[in-house]
Amino acid sequence: MPNNTKQSPLATGTVALAVTWEAKPGEANAFADILARMAKAVEAEPGTLAFLPHRSPANDHIFFLYERFTDEAAFAAHQKTEHFQTLVLDQGLPKLARRERLPFTPLSG
Repeated sequence: MPNNTKQSPLATGTVALAVTWEAKPGEANAFADILARMAKAVEAEPGTLAFLPHRSPANDHIFFLYERFTDEAAFAAHQKTEHFQTLVLDQGLPKLARRERLPFTPLSG
């Protein structure tokens, strides 16, 4: 998957999210593909500073995503993109057994 950090890891930004997903049995590879396509699509979003998906080496059904945005407006715009609506909401969420999203405020930004 691409490394979608548009600036240094300490880039300024006021919104960060830590997201954990668990794919339903038989859906992990399809979900990984969705995350890869989403990571590529996010590269064109000006307010998204980082979109870093990971997959657990111990359990291939568990995924982690770190996201960082310049501000709340950029995060809101991200959620309104066609690729978010299609890949995450329409295609991704139905493949999940569990989803946890925790918002954070970066200490460095």
